[in-house]
Amino acid sequence: MNKFISLLIICSCVCCTNYGQLTKIAKLPKILKENSGMAIGKDSTLWMINDSGNEDVLYQIDLSGKLIKELKVKNAKNKDWEDLARDTSGNLYISDLGNNANKRTDLVIYKTPNPDKEKGSKITAEKIELRYPDQKKFPPKKKNLKFDSEAIFHFGNQVYILNKNRSSPFSGDVTIYSVPDVPGKYIAKLITTIDTCEASDSCRITAADISEDGKTLVLLSYGKVLVYTGFVLPNFTFEELKTIDLKSNTQLESILFINEKTLLLSDEQTGKKGRNLYSLKL
Repeated sequence: MNKFISLLIICSCVCCTNYGQLTKIAKLPKILKENSGMAIGKDSTLWMINDSGNEDVLYQIDLSGKLIKELKVKNAKNKDWEDLARDTSGNLYISDLGNNANKRTDLVIYKTPNPDKEKGSKITAEKIELRYPDQKKFPPKKKNLKFDSEAIFHFGNQVYILNKNRSSPFSGDVTIYSVPDVPGKYIAKLITTIDTCEASDSCRITAADISEDGKTLVLLSYGKVLVYTGFVLPNFTFEELKTIDLKSNTQLESILFINEKTLLLSDEQTGKKGRNLYSLKL
């Protein structure tokens, strides 16, 4: 059993209470009250970001919620950072694809080198700039408000982007795109569209992650986790879809595989609720 899982079990048994299907692991630092993405770091730590209006900073925490380090991200601006992904070399991908009004023409994913190896207080990002091939108007009509994104994941040599559908009336689908993980300017490739469900308050996707073996994809919404098993890229086929009702109504924003059967999730602070780190067994 690796050190990360050992510490997770200790926290789950000693310092936590249940929140619906979720088990609270820790209270996050106050500076992360608008946390929007996380990725695994070294020595049982996590890297996290905040969303729009916050600093251009990567935050490292441990499983007790202690803030360990802050890294200022150079050559980057937090217009609306919404998710984090990591590749097998340790590079981080910061998704600046938040686009509530569907008006942005400056969408970008920032790529940083492995932050665990950074000795100083700053890290330099490169830009993967992109636009969607099917967006012709900025903004489009209400029925086509499908160019906001809060969810990315990395696999192979691609970054996959999943939209947060803001269409009115809500169409209940998720559009998926990909771009190479190499800095440059791209027209994103439209991969496919998948159906989620028709309830706009619980079916808009806020985060995503893929298992290390690439066989399980999880999508997070407000109150639900969609689990696609027997998953195959690049055509997004799968053998089974399971929907987990978390029985939680907080603003869940991040999801992350720790192993094939264990997820970490986090939520923003809303009033006196949230700003927590949770675990979920699949």
